[in-house]
Amino acid sequence: MSTLHGKQQGIHVTNRGKTSFFDCHRRSLPTNHKYRKNIKDFFVGRVEKDVAPPCLSGEELHDVVSEYSNIVFGFQSSKQKFSGFGLSHNWVKQSSFWELPYWKTNLLLHNLDVMHIEKNMFKSIFNTVMDVKGKVNNNIKARLDIALLCNYKNMELVFNGSRVTKPRASFVLEKNTHLLVYKWLKSLRFPDGHASNISRLVNMEECRLCGIKSHDCHVFMQTLIPLAYRDFLPKGIWDALTEISHFFRDICSNKLNIDHIERLETNII
Repeated sequence: MSTLHGKQQGIHVTNRGKTSFFDCHRRSLPTNHKYRKNIKDFFVGRVEKDVAPPCLSGEELHDVVSEYSNIVFGFQSSKQKFSGFGLSHNWVKQSSFWELPYWKTNLLLHNLDVMHIEKNMFKSIFNTVMDVKGKVNNNIKARLDIALLCNYKNMELVFNGSRVTKPRASFVLEKNTHLLVYKWLKSLRFPDGHASNISRLVNMEECRLCGIKSHDCHVFMQTLIPLAYRDFLPKGIWDALTEISHFFRDICSNKLNIDHIERLETNII
């Protein structure tokens, strides 16, 4: 792995044939954080020495993107390659917004939709914990890559002749527990206007949620995730999910001050 203009490249995972950004997050930790020197629970044998990427101002970004000309827009934009791509930068196009004379002086050059992030985050967590078929990355190929990159012996595949067994991960609920969670969701009732009728989203026969909307994910992420898994997941995993739930609840609060935002930024790391 290498660093390009403060951006760390991912690694190519052999069995899945994809680029993975596994273990790229440790560089954002404080320099004295114990996880930086942890060579067992992350990328095996690797000590993280890189620092977090710098936060460039609009004028600094403008200076960078101005070096690339002959821009192609439209469907072909992702196929163009500027000199040094993959070595010194990862730029594939220059946004037309940079043609606006005031764009480089904007304090906020992009905006993120919290509701969509919440929806993606919830679906990833729920599908992983509930081991929803076809919706998770915790498959055979992923387990083979884990054996190559990590030191998780309890997650490695067990080969018995022609039969392959995938041990249950600690962050996945047991099969009989799935039904308890879905039954609990089926019985939920909320005050008018707080959420939709979530019980209608539960398909007990297939053990999955159907037709879930962004606001439903919003309610799940901020209210139901900690309650649903409190008695079923190991404490460390439940604590992490609860902290994520509280983070989204706090940034969606009606009132926020600078001190609160700075504390959230520190705590999420």
